[in-house]
Amino acid sequence: MAFAIKAEVKDPLAETFSFAAHKTMYGGKHIAEGDTIFVFASENEGGQGLVARGVVMSAEAIRKRPDLDRQTPRISVAIRRAALATRRLGRDELKRFKAWSDGRPETELNFKFYRQATNKIVGISDEAAAFLAAFF
Repeated sequence: MAFAIKAEVKDPLAETFSFAAHKTMYGGKHIAEGDTIFVFASENEGGQGLVARGVVMSAEAIRKRPDLDRQTPRISVAIRRAALATRRLGRDELKRFKAWSDGRPETELNFKFYRQATNKIVGISDEAAAFLAAFF
């Protein structure tokens, strides 16, 4: 399984990225060292969407707080950039794909990233990973 992260990316050209205590959804909590990950610079923080493909160098689960009943799993990850995106892919390009059951990789990405505005790490299907790979 491949993964994708939407986060504040201060330097899209960086060789490495580090994200602390990042929320996980849609299987994102299963991310591990060596996994492929696609990095989206969050438009909520001034980013432009897909910026890089990388390899997870480390993934560390954050302990749940005992004083909270419901918690979304959080993980800190370090990523080594393998490639920079050569074409744009963000909210504007994905927003028209909203027939949630159409099975398209564009719809999967729109659903997982933009249906809720929060930044997160998500697991993505092989089809979505292949679709994203075409942007490099």
